[in-house]
Amino acid sequence: MPPYQSPISPGYSWYEASLGERPEYPALDGDTRADVVIVGGGFTGLSAAAHLAKAGSDVVLIEAHRFGDGASGRNGGQMGTGQRAWAEEMEAELGLSRAKALFGLAEEAKTHLLDFADANGIEIDYMPGQMSVAHKKRFVDDFKAHAEIMATRFDYPHISFMDAAETERRLGSKHYFGGVRDTGTGHIHPLKLVVGTARVAAAAGARLFENTASTGLQSTGGKVRVTTARGTITADKCLIAVNAYGGNLEPVSAAHVMPIGSFIGATVPLGDDSPVLPGLESVDDSRFVVRYFRRVKDGRLLFGGREVYNTNDPKDIANHIRRQIAELYPALNDVEITHSWGGYVGITMPRKPFVREVMPNVISAGGFSGHGVMLSNFTGKLYAEAVGGNRDRLKLLEEFKVPAFPGGRSLRAPLLFLALNWYALRDRI
Repeated sequence: MPPYQSPISPGYSWYEASLGERPEYPALDGDTRADVVIVGGGFTGLSAAAHLAKAGSDVVLIEAHRFGDGASGRNGGQMGTGQRAWAEEMEAELGLSRAKALFGLAEEAKTHLLDFADANGIEIDYMPGQMSVAHKKRFVDDFKAHAEIMATRFDYPHISFMDAAETERRLGSKHYFGGVRDTGTGHIHPLKLVVGTARVAAAAGARLFENTASTGLQSTGGKVRVTTARGTITADKCLIAVNAYGGNLEPVSAAHVMPIGSFIGATVPLGDDSPVLPGLESVDDSRFVVRYFRRVKDGRLLFGGREVYNTNDPKDIANHIRRQIAELYPALNDVEITHSWGGYVGITMPRKPFVREVMPNVISAGGFSGHGVMLSNFTGKLYAEAVGGNRDRLKLLEEFKVPAFPGGRSLRAPLLFLALNWYALRDRI
């Protein structure tokens, strides 16, 4: 039997190849009722299903393809720290008190992810350490100030500044001018977390259905109805957790969350004596079109960064990724790429999560903008809290000012393509 390939994303990923067992769930067949219906089987939806079911709610979750076929199972695996923007940027926009509350929420999300995996026996291949590095010399002072601000104003002592020499030593590359090292976070195997969370949700009583696309959504008379090709789900509440893969399901979410393609290659194992990332930490850089890479447990390099700003899959991912690797590591100019794959990440205009009640009893959550490994999982938990009567913490995310993309349905994609390619050009200047 040929290897499984996602029907919605290009390439067979190393995550799929290294996963082991990937349970299959049935398609919905017939009408049903529930307390809560969830549309989308990624981090957010599955986390919400697990926590809701554990709390006693009757939950039905549908996924158009397989759990993890979207960004949740195909991303870079880096957890990060805080929100998408640095804490001091949040402070400048929102004030210190709210910035601290949002940073604390993100720290809780980080702890929750690791504790949830440990408590439920999910082996997520956690590896500690993440570095953020400057691809331009003029950015170095900002990184140095960031390390001090995190320690003094946000009580986070795990970030330290790296000068050019330390950055070169820890990365094994002369390409960057400095940066910061965060020992309070790390990176994971995201598809293992998806599969494990689905198992927990099912064991708690959630009814999970794969290969079940939603064909319509209505909220009338105090009830929500989600239609599919082979049945309708009627529920009191609904969570839309489709992120970049919403299509035409719900217009408000579609206007605020835009899909961009992000693509990753995995090399052969580099060996214990490789100078590339000898500490096996993950890295993200200061480009607007971010490059992100890490060594995993068997020593191979996973490298991502080629993005497209439309939904047409690029050709020959491996060669493009290999060229980017060679810019940083010339000795790997001819390295074998064993797996290359892509997926679509949901972004918003301000790169803040989009969490909003888009119609009565229907909340949509997405747009984590490349920072969703921990935040999207935790948003699922916060949604479950809100269903249980405590919406205070979810409201911290709902209160973000997230404008719609300009141009409407017909022009927003071309406008975004032009804008983001302008920023990509600036990365090279």
